[in-house]
Amino acid sequence: MAVEATAPGKAILFGEHSVVYRGPAVVLAIDRRARVVARKRDDDRIFFDAMDLGFSGYFTGETYVPLQGESWRGKRLQAFLVAARKTMEHLGTESGLGITLRSDIPVAAGLGSSAALSVATVASVGGLLGGDLSQEEICELAYEGEKVVHGTPSGVDNNISTYGGVLRYEKDVGIERFELDGDLPFVIGDSMRKRSTKRLVDRVRMLREREPELVEGVLDSIVLVSESGLAALKANDLHRLGDLMNVNHGLLSSLGVSIAKLDMMVHSSRGAGAYGAKLTGAGGGGCMIALSDEASIEKINRAILRCRGEPHVVSVSYEGAKTREVD
Repeated sequence: MAVEATAPGKAILFGEHSVVYRGPAVVLAIDRRARVVARKRDDDRIFFDAMDLGFSGYFTGETYVPLQGESWRGKRLQAFLVAARKTMEHLGTESGLGITLRSDIPVAAGLGSSAALSVATVASVGGLLGGDLSQEEICELAYEGEKVVHGTPSGVDNNISTYGGVLRYEKDVGIERFELDGDLPFVIGDSMRKRSTKRLVDRVRMLREREPELVEGVLDSIVLVSESGLAALKANDLHRLGDLMNVNHGLLSSLGVSIAKLDMMVHSSRGAGAYGAKLTGAGGGGCMIALSDEASIEKINRAILRCRGEPHVVSVSYEGAKTREVD
């Protein structure tokens, strides 16, 4: 028997970087998913097949043995190794595992790829070993894997991948889930430039240490935009929502987390008819997101392509982590 689990990626609409300190992030689960299949093994090895990324190998203890690809790729698997082991520890059991990782979420692009894989790893291993894990348990165990990737993450990504839908997330407050009236057309533009969330969070932290009064003011403004953006989202006020996205992008740029290619895609999308556009995620590469109407989607796609980005039309996914038995 094997157990398959899937979990959605995400796009942050408001609250990047400020959510690390205070205030909410408004996050959308998107209809791009990670898939993990877990099987028991007769030995004590934890084997990972990530062949869609070109590598595979196994861990014995803390030692990674590559089978395909270079040995350094074992570092990319540490989060999922921790997620699997924390799940077994939580369930009070041990087993060798064969874990297959697949995803249609772009990697290192700010769309929650690592969190979706961590959530799906926990859910698949938990299901395989007979643990009837709650969503809360899946989320908390996946967070342990996320800490390997991001140091001290906000918790946004593992929450949205576990629960799906639209979340207002605030540290030490929790999450509020809600559904929208109708679907909102979004176009995500991938800059095709990888970046590290941890490094960008550290960059903002160091700027805050050097210029506390200035950065605190910017963070306060992002918090206000986030709360206003959530109200506009609930009211389906697309024009106001777009204005707030534009303001949010400017505030994030002032923190030094945007790059020229993201700015080009943002401004080109606005020129092509988007209500608003901004970077999504930590910045420094990764993706931007544009709010559109149906009539402008193709124009925005072409605008992003002209900037040498990769466009993706996405919709909100209300389905979080789910599992099923497979052959």
